[in-house]
Amino acid sequence: MYLTKEIQEEIFAKYGKSNSDTGSPESQIALFTYRIKHLTEHLKLNKKDHTTEYSLVKMVGKRRRLLDYLKAKDIEKYRALIKELGIRK
Repeated sequence: MYLTKEIQEEIFAKYGKSNSDTGSPESQIALFTYRIKHLTEHLKLNKKDHTTEYSLVKMVGKRRRLLDYLKAKDIEKYRALIKELGIRK
């Protein structure tokens, strides 16, 4: 599986307050970004996998809503996070 417990804890430790902080918007956005990158690579190889494509679109929408929430709450954290994750150009 592409998303092991160790990878999750590493993402949560890096972007959250601790390695068990699964609820903060920063850690959730980082996790969604990791999963989106993985699904994007999968879809490059499997162009007709429409179920995965649908899941990817839903995941991007969830990440967008979390980013909007973070932007409204703390613009500095938002700017630092998108720069660190490389979401925006």
